[in-house]
Amino acid sequence: MMNNVVAITDLRVVRGAREVLPGISLDVGPGVTGLLGPSGCGKSTLMRAIVGVQKVRSGGVEILGQPAGSKPLRDRVGYVTQAASVYDDLSVAENLRFFARVLGAGDVDEAITLVDLESHRDQVVGNLSGGQRSRASLAIALLGDPDVLVLDEPTVGLDPVLRRDLWALFHRLADAGKAVLVSSHVMDEAERCDRLLLMREGRIIATGTPTEIRGDARDIEDAFLRIVEGAVA
Repeated sequence: MMNNVVAITDLRVVRGAREVLPGISLDVGPGVTGLLGPSGCGKSTLMRAIVGVQKVRSGGVEILGQPAGSKPLRDRVGYVTQAASVYDDLSVAENLRFFARVLGAGDVDEAITLVDLESHRDQVVGNLSGGQRSRASLAIALLGDPDVLVLDEPTVGLDPVLRRDLWALFHRLADAGKAVLVSSHVMDEAERCDRLLLMREGRIIATGTPTEIRGDARDIEDAFLRIVEGAVA
């Protein structure tokens, strides 16, 4: 896999009269990269641009050397939105079989096993818990064995045990050679990442490993506040 899996250059997104992304540039490499920042700072917009479903004013995004959203990337990029991308009136297995047919690829049994839903495979998704529905969406994103996973707040609202298990899964996927980009507004998840991108008001205000960003601060949240206060000063 390339050193820079995702390359973003001068990306600018304008929605109405508001400039959401003011021309940012960054790279994302292999491993688990956390995109952290408060709600409304532009994380979802950036992720939509990365997977090629966001209209941009200027700049560019490439994934694995191809323009974001281009046909060669359709089975190489998996995307999980904040809202579960499943049909509530179908079972877990039926959802995956449907999307596997749409994609023309995918091992349904393997995807269900990866997200630990074997015991729920025949349950109707509408009867599952929020965490189980999130895992079903993740299973769909894993169909076709994509090289890149873009996960928009996949652990929001989940209990600590499930959050821990999902982060362990993200690292297993990264160890298998995938690049995993995970967004979150929960700063304590920062320590679970290999690399961090801290975002505020549409801008990337810091990049580096958790250790590099934390420095002599108490934790990542404290480091984030120091960076913000320093910028204001």
